[in-house]
Amino acid sequence: MEGPGSEGAAAAPLAQWRSDFSRAFQHYLDRSTPHTVNRWLGTLAVAMIYILRVYYVQGFYVISYGLGIYVLNLLIGFFSPKVDPELEALDGASLPTKGADEFRPFVRRLPEFKFWYSITKAFIVAFMLTFISVLDVPVFWPILLCYWIVLFVLTMKRQILHMIKYKYVPFDIGKQRYTGKK
Repeated sequence: MEGPGSEGAAAAPLAQWRSDFSRAFQHYLDRSTPHTVNRWLGTLAVAMIYILRVYYVQGFYVISYGLGIYVLNLLIGFFSPKVDPELEALDGASLPTKGADEFRPFVRRLPEFKFWYSITKAFIVAFMLTFISVLDVPVFWPILLCYWIVLFVLTMKRQILHMIKYKYVPFDIGKQRYTGKK
């Protein structure tokens, strides 16, 4: 018969393994931070594997719809400023409207790294869910697709009008680069 301390002794190696795994995973995440293109190519590969899986089994459309809604939600956070000008205008402060106003760079509500990480996790979880046959609910997928497209268009229209109204661009397209003497 084992003593009362045996449960703690069995849990200790599991806790140690979890801690080591978490530390190693965070190390690789930290190392991947500067490699933006490679990270997104990896996410594209994961997304293609998921799409091929759904196409191959001809099912799991509700999971795909839920994934699409989640990605749309992440996209809104990625395109939104950290401080909403509509709410800030009520406090008296606002974005600069004249050339003499102070320049404030665009700061996202959802940073690029967290956006990438969340989308990658979502595709991996959705892929794993395609192996649970109970979740393969029979639906008429064109209706879900049409509804998602309407939702996407209306949401992005609202977001783009918000960008135009408050004159912010969530992209670094025009960033000046210094290359030295030519």
